[in-house]
Amino acid sequence: MTDTTELKKISLKPLADRVVAKRLESEETVKGGIIIPDSAKKKQEMAKVVAIGPGKVTDDNKTIAMPVKIGDIIFMDKYAGQEITMDDEEYIIVKADDIIAIVKE
Repeated sequence: MTDTTELKKISLKPLADRVVAKRLESEETVKGGIIIPDSAKKKQEMAKVVAIGPGKVTDDNKTIAMPVKIGDIIFMDKYAGQEITMDDEEYIIVKADDIIAIVKE
């Protein structure tokens, strides 16, 4: 299944060891047909990487490679990152250190 947001090129270039990601929507089914509004749902810590920075530069001018690539599905710390909205799409910018796992398929 292809999501149209995957095909959209975003005009953000994260700096240093930062990653721009889009949270993945989780489907919630509740017994009894109760509908939970978006504002009451727990935000998912799983996201898809849509842009990456060049990597962190050390004191001796070496660049540490990024541990993720565009398209990776990641888990991040619960309260990590800065949420932004661009072109009516919500993204989160996190440091590479706040990424706790990459989902392997």
